[in-house]
Amino acid sequence: MKSRQITFAFQGLLVVFFLALLACSSKSKEPHAPAESVSAGKEITLTEEQYRSISIELGSLEVRSLSETIKANGMLDVPPQNLVSVSAPLGGFVKSTELLQGMHVKKGQIIAVLEHPNYIQLQQDYLNNKSSLEYQEAEYKRQEELAKENVNALKSLQLVKANYFSAKAKEEGLKAQLRMVGINPAEIENGEIKSTINIVSPISGFISQVHVNLGMYVNPTDVMFRIVDTDHVHAEVQVFEKDIPKLKVGQVTRILLSNENKERMAKVYLIGKEITAERAVRVHCHFDGEDQSLIPGTFFSALIETGSDKVNTLPVSAVVHFEAKDFVFVENDAAKHHYRLYEINSRVADNGYQPIEFKQPVNDLKNKIVIKGAYELLNVLKNTEL
Repeated sequence: MKSRQITFAFQGLLVVFFLALLACSSKSKEPHAPAESVSAGKEITLTEEQYRSISIELGSLEVRSLSETIKANGMLDVPPQNLVSVSAPLGGFVKSTELLQGMHVKKGQIIAVLEHPNYIQLQQDYLNNKSSLEYQEAEYKRQEELAKENVNALKSLQLVKANYFSAKAKEEGLKAQLRMVGINPAEIENGEIKSTINIVSPISGFISQVHVNLGMYVNPTDVMFRIVDTDHVHAEVQVFEKDIPKLKVGQVTRILLSNENKERMAKVYLIGKEITAERAVRVHCHFDGEDQSLIPGTFFSALIETGSDKVNTLPVSAVVHFEAKDFVFVENDAAKHHYRLYEINSRVADNGYQPIEFKQPVNDLKNKIVIKGAYELLNVLKNTEL
């Protein structure tokens, strides 16, 4: 009897314990008031505290005339006549040069001195030929006089005439070679034979490359120096073939160099007629103002304005970049401070406004688009998802 009472008492304790567990579990499942914002996908609901801390301003799409642009890249360059490769007209050894990259030189300035025995031989050949030419000229005149008196045969006159004109042609050729290496034939006739020649700069500009040193032998085909004249640096823009029909001479181009933060203005001057292997055409643009500080070879990004069109726009502050896409926030419920992200097509902004084209239909956008505070909403959305 006693054991049965103990069993009933133990069972009663189990029932009480089980009921207590049920009560605790039911209390833990009771809903609590939200203390933080709640997001669902790309939607977000702000708490009152969050809404007050963010200065949200709503607006609507605004029709504006914006310039259509072509995005492109390119590199600064100079015309062929402004870039010179300097070589030696005759091979020789470098006797002296003081040039370094970046130095400025003037047209006609001596930039190197070469020496070689061949220079002496060339001058000797000229002097020997000149002496022979004087004799040939005198003999030719004498034979002409004799021919007038029928004293000599016509064959003798023709032979002397041929020798004379041959020597005269050789003299002209040697003169041209001497002038090409910078030696004045008149100075040689006075007995001034030189063992060196001077290499002079053909243009004014800056030394961009130096390929020689003292004692080095250079061939006529070797490039000793490269000189660039930066008085007329232009922009060579690479435009892809899909945008070629939009190009016209005179279009305004905004250039942003890779080493600068300000835009430079230019205009389309020439449009190439050949498509490169990269499926692009070269567009030659002239800057509005010349700048000698520009360095050929500098990369840049460009925006070519192809015209204007009336489109729906929003201030750039309304557009946020998220997950490699562009979005705007639209208010869905003002009372609950509920907002939703809508994806738009990426377009280039102009004068602080960006063309807006939604990728999905959106109804009733009047005064419901967030134009200020969009990035603050995006930060709250990111933190909530985390």
